[in-house]
Amino acid sequence: MNERFLELIENSIKAHWGQPALTDLKGNTFYYKDLAEEIAKLHVVFELANIRKGDKIALMGRNSSRWAICFFGILSYGAVAVPILNDFKPDNVYHIINHSETKLFFVANAIWENLDKSAMPDASCFFSLDNYSMICAKDPDIEALYSQRDERFKKLYPETLRPENVKYHVEEPDELALLNYTSGTTGFSKGVMLPYRSLWSNTKYAAECLSFIKSGDNFVSVLPMAHMYGLAFEILNGINKGCHIHFLPRVPNPKSVIDSFMSVRPALVIAVPLIIEKIVKNNIFPMLKKPTMKIMYGMPGLKQLIQKKICSKLNDAFGNNFFEIVLGGAGLNQEIEAFLKAIGFRYTVGYGMTECGPLISYEQWDTFKFGSVGTVADRMEVKIDSADPEHETGEILVRGTNNMLGYYKNPKATAEVLMEDGWMRTGDLGIIDKDGFIFIRGRSKALILSSNGQNIYPEEIESLLNNMPYVSESLVIQKQEKLIGLVFPDREQAGKDGLTEHDLEVIIRNHLDDINQRIPNYCKLSELLLQQEAFEKTPKMSIKRFLYQEV
Repeated sequence: MNERFLELIENSIKAHWGQPALTDLKGNTFYYKDLAEEIAKLHVVFELANIRKGDKIALMGRNSSRWAICFFGILSYGAVAVPILNDFKPDNVYHIINHSETKLFFVANAIWENLDKSAMPDASCFFSLDNYSMICAKDPDIEALYSQRDERFKKLYPETLRPENVKYHVEEPDELALLNYTSGTTGFSKGVMLPYRSLWSNTKYAAECLSFIKSGDNFVSVLPMAHMYGLAFEILNGINKGCHIHFLPRVPNPKSVIDSFMSVRPALVIAVPLIIEKIVKNNIFPMLKKPTMKIMYGMPGLKQLIQKKICSKLNDAFGNNFFEIVLGGAGLNQEIEAFLKAIGFRYTVGYGMTECGPLISYEQWDTFKFGSVGTVADRMEVKIDSADPEHETGEILVRGTNNMLGYYKNPKATAEVLMEDGWMRTGDLGIIDKDGFIFIRGRSKALILSSNGQNIYPEEIESLLNNMPYVSESLVIQKQEKLIGLVFPDREQAGKDGLTEHDLEVIIRNHLDDINQRIPNYCKLSELLLQQEAFEKTPKMSIKRFLYQEV
């Protein structure tokens, strides 16, 4: 490896010293020189707390400038970052802190109020992620030393911190950089060990393949920074390129996200499919189904004009300054993708997993193949475990610089996915066409085998169900050799349309005949059952299927 991840960050901070780096919308802005100073102050705190290189430091809170600064502070010191998702429950937080052997824990005040420090006996110090103040320390001497942090900083930098003072930890390619605990669809929380080579490779790929991103461009951080998708391509990529990253002032909702896009006008939008699916399904499709519009949309000349107008409005919703929108983390609904393609919307779909930090494949929007997830990323290999990879579905295997080291303190789980020859099992099923484009069929653990031996991919049925009126999301499961569709209805839209709960139930149940007419006989559904609450999901918005196998 000719370059290092921390060298990329160090060089970028020096090169963009006087430019804005991080802004909390309706809050403070940190320039790259401020980022360097805050990182240096954190290094003083780590020293006073007796943190050594390789020690674990956890951080938990919603996306913010302080979160990003803390993350870069941890890695540049030579410690190991343990990001924890903002919505993890206390029991899972305790498990992660204890299992990872975390020494310091930076946590948002609102989260700390619901935690019990006695449940984390090995953590020596707790700090507020809101302002880096010390919450408490088990050793009174450390509390006393912490009060000397400003004095110690001034001794190190008597005048001011200068670019030439920025010198970060020199890492090895296979050195552990971060532990990312994912709450996956199997229900087990495993600590993914990501080395510096994975961070470097993902960041380098983004810099080279997203070449339209320039220094000074705006980003909006929407995806959870504790998840690798958002962290790699909004934060690591943004700082490496000298961009200005903006954080939402509160927990994201559709309105606040769209408002931020329109005010910040980002050069790149990183999103999960759910964001754009909701816009299209709840706002655009109903409009196109109105009688007058339906007639106009059926006329060739007018259809193109309407599509152009819709595309323009959709572009405006995302700030109308982006080169493309990269969707990932979950599959894009096929009907909605076909619509986006038809109107000429600048979108593309990538593919990755936490264990690859995260990227496996991507393709720019104007060379992207419909229905695919792009072509394999640099320094990665992909192969299909089947006799005919172009036509016969098999498990997707990956190998390369992005791959993890394994699961922390879990050799059994590591051996199940990492093979001796370096290939890693993804658990996803797919094919690769003659041009190298990857097409995903579903998760191997979601695959259902019918009584006559047919492979059933529930995601394909769910994609059809999710496009039906008043269906918010769905899940297809097998029970006693019968296929059942679980449906969480769109009660908000039903209420706007004046429907009662009974009306909604009738409409949803009537979808059964419609869906069965559109799928093969061997995968027909026996019934549709309404769910009262939304399905529980993983951080990348995949439904936790294992929770719903018995109803």
